[in-house]
Amino acid sequence: MQQLIYFLQKYKHFLFFLFLEIIAVALIINNHSFHRSKFISSTNFITGGLYNKSSEISEYLNLKDQNNILAEENTLLRNKLEKIYAIIDTTNIASVSDSLYPNQQYKYINGKITNNSYNKSNNFITINRGSKNGVSTEMAVINSKGVIGITDNISGKFARVQSILNSKSRINASFKNNNHFGTLTWNGKDYNTVQLTDIPRQAIFKVGDTVITGGKSTIFPKGIPIGTILEVPEKLSASNTIDVKLFNDMSNLGHIYVIINLDKKEIKTVENE
Repeated sequence: MQQLIYFLQKYKHFLFFLFLEIIAVALIINNHSFHRSKFISSTNFITGGLYNKSSEISEYLNLKDQNNILAEENTLLRNKLEKIYAIIDTTNIASVSDSLYPNQQYKYINGKITNNSYNKSNNFITINRGSKNGVSTEMAVINSKGVIGITDNISGKFARVQSILNSKSRINASFKNNNHFGTLTWNGKDYNTVQLTDIPRQAIFKVGDTVITGGKSTIFPKGIPIGTILEVPEKLSASNTIDVKLFNDMSNLGHIYVIINLDKKEIKTVENE
C-alpha cells in the first residue's frame, strides 16, 4: 500500500495529464462522427485480430479431440462400406434388414499406437485396443496409408502388433494391376523398404507399380495398400525378390484400425477339415 501511495505521489502530474487526455479523446470521439467511426473501426480490427488468434490457439489445443472424432468417423464409414459391399453381394436385397448383413466379412475397430519400435530386427507395436474391444491374435492392423502389422499378443485393454518391420513377418501381397502374388518380408535394413519374394516368373511388373495385400489369408482383405516397386531385377528367376517402398512412414504412426474377419473361424474350420 505504501508503494502505491509513493507511486501516485511521484507521478501525480503525469497521471493527471493522462486523465485529461483520455477525457479529451472521449469527448472528440463522442461529438464527431468521423472520429467515432474511425475509433470503432480500429477497435473492431484489434478485437477481431485478438479473437482470431484466440480461436486459432483454441483449435490447436483441441487437435487431439478433433483427431479422435475423425478416427471414429472413419471407422464408422469403413464399417458402412463393408455393409454396402455385403448388400451388393446379396442376391435378394429386399430381404436384408438394416441390422443384419449376412455377407459382411470385415469389421473395423479404431485405436491408437502407444509404443512403436522400427530400428530393430524384430519390431513390435503396442496399441490401446484389446480383448475388451473385440481384438484377438492374428488380426490385421492398418491405417489410412496402408499395412502396419498383425496382432500377436492380447490383454484386456492392449494388444501387441508384430510390425511389418519384423524378420518373422510374412504377409501375402500382390500387384495392383494383376493377380500375381508373393510373400512380403523384411530384411532388417531400411525401415522404409520391405521385400516381395516368391514372385512367379511370368509376373509382369515395373518400377512404380503399386503393391497391395493379396487377400489369400484370413487376416488381410484384398487391396490394402502397401507400397510401390523401387526396382526390377535384370533377370527373372524362381526366387525373384524386389524392394517395395512403403506408403507408411513407420517411424511416425498414430491412429490405426484393427480389421476383424467375421468369417475367419468358419474358413479355418473348412480348411482344417
